[in-house]
Amino acid sequence: MKVLIAGAGLGGLAAAAACLRRGIDVQVYEQAPQLKEVGAGVQISANGTGVLFALGLEEGVRKWGVHALDKEIRLWNTGQTWSLFSKLKPSPGAERYKYPMFMLHRGDLHAMLVDLVKSLKPDALRLNQQVVKFSQAGKEVEITTQTTTARGDVVVGADGLHSVIRKQLFGEAKAVFTGQVAWRGLVPIARLPQDQRRLVGTNWLGPKAHVTCYPVHRGQLFNFVGQVDRDDWQVESWTAQGTKEECLADFPDWHPHVQSMIEHAGPLYKWGLFLRQPLERWTQGRVTLLGDACHAMLPYLGQGANMAIEDGYVLARCLEQWAGQPEEALRRYEAARRERTTDVVKGSAEMTHKFHNEALRQAKTAEAYVNAEWHPDKIRARYDWIYQYDAQAVAL
Repeated sequence: MKVLIAGAGLGGLAAAAACLRRGIDVQVYEQAPQLKEVGAGVQISANGTGVLFALGLEEGVRKWGVHALDKEIRLWNTGQTWSLFSKLKPSPGAERYKYPMFMLHRGDLHAMLVDLVKSLKPDALRLNQQVVKFSQAGKEVEITTQTTTARGDVVVGADGLHSVIRKQLFGEAKAVFTGQVAWRGLVPIARLPQDQRRLVGTNWLGPKAHVTCYPVHRGQLFNFVGQVDRDDWQVESWTAQGTKEECLADFPDWHPHVQSMIEHAGPLYKWGLFLRQPLERWTQGRVTLLGDACHAMLPYLGQGANMAIEDGYVLARCLEQWAGQPEEALRRYEAARRERTTDVVKGSAEMTHKFHNEALRQAKTAEAYVNAEWHPDKIRARYDWIYQYDAQAVAL
């Protein structure tokens, strides 16, 4: 069997590596002229860590990632702090989940996956090759890039939010602006005051905005992501740069720790947050989708990368188990993944008002709100079903 993958992001590379480890031939077509990821952090929860370890990346993940022993909630103006994981018995730091949780620089994780794929098949990656269309007839599928064509048994559209494969399969996906703008940047941790150099993940909550921050790149950088309610910037691009002055203006009167991160950050980028409904179908014949191409989600559960990595692993398992029946393999893959990813998309959207809430404006009402919304029972209900999933063992 030969699998043609459009897109060399985290999901496409995870799928390629998982297939190659099973003896399934893969060719990956990537539109970028060189392989690199944006400078941003990614939280790999236990469900994603299990896949990365199964692929053989445990050493690299432990070397470049920061093991998340705790996560905190902090109040936007006073800095009042609540520990999330210490409420859970046993805590994730004591292996509540089967695998540990890591905070990584996206570029570090991407480089690990690239190296893994190349080690399994040196010429598996074709750069500067944007897939522009596909066709299928009988037992063969064909993709066309701007310069070449290729034939195989299966095509996988891992080509992201603006997927060409998805558009040809099902048309444009409607994107609805959420009324929120996100900021991101990386802060060299040595620039921060000593009391800010703690290796924990933090969600700062406010009435109209929130900030997620955590250490990455062996603890040398701090990842900053701030989301604010505003409707005057509706550009969905990870490369549109803003200014520190504009970012600071979105977080007036916030705690000095938040303002310090913004002031000491490198370049800051901003983009509008859009919500897409998950697809009711991913597959036609021998062509299917993976990751953001079929279930793009808001970042409020930290699961975008994890879901794509899970997709890639489950897809490879299905292709191996139904090696002589590619169409059945893709049906099984979609059946195994669609309900879970749809639930995560919906759960992420529902979290919006947990992070931004008027009850957080005053310290007195904020304490009652956080104690209620991040009660151990709610934490378990919100996260356990996500983190306890095992892509290596889930029924196909």
